[in-house]
Amino acid sequence: MTFVFPTPEETMDFGRVLGRALRAGDLVLLAGPLGAGKTTLTRGIADGLGVGGRVSSPTFVLARVHPAGAPGVPLVHVDAYRLGGDLSQLDDLDLDTDLERSAIVVEWGEGSAERLSSDYLVVRLDRREDDVREVTLEPHGTWAGRVPDLVRV
Repeated sequence: MTFVFPTPEETMDFGRVLGRALRAGDLVLLAGPLGAGKTTLTRGIADGLGVGGRVSSPTFVLARVHPAGAPGVPLVHVDAYRLGGDLSQLDDLDLDTDLERSAIVVEWGEGSAERLSSDYLVVRLDRREDDVREVTLEPHGTWAGRVPDLVRV
């Protein structure tokens, strides 16, 4: 399922829809080149979840935990870019424990973070030359049944 978002604001709006649908135990992997809109989408997800704290790329700290808002689900935002395939650092974050009580969004996590759960959503972002973002959803496990609900919202 692919969507086209002409502006960063529309990418954030979609993130809000996705954030409102997230619950504790959800894993979302964001894939795409630099500048595709992964952090913008994550800001929307955080807003949809109603979590506290400023959302920015956690590149230099690997992960940021945003406290739960009204819906009661904290957000763990991970940026695996600088890991360069070194999965031991990802293991050190103890994300499997966080996954029980949080929604986890991993930028650059494809190829490493899938092992945290058999239920995960890959959100593939691409930024075209005309600055339009194309977002493709690739559901795995129970996400296959949940993705159609995102379209109806």
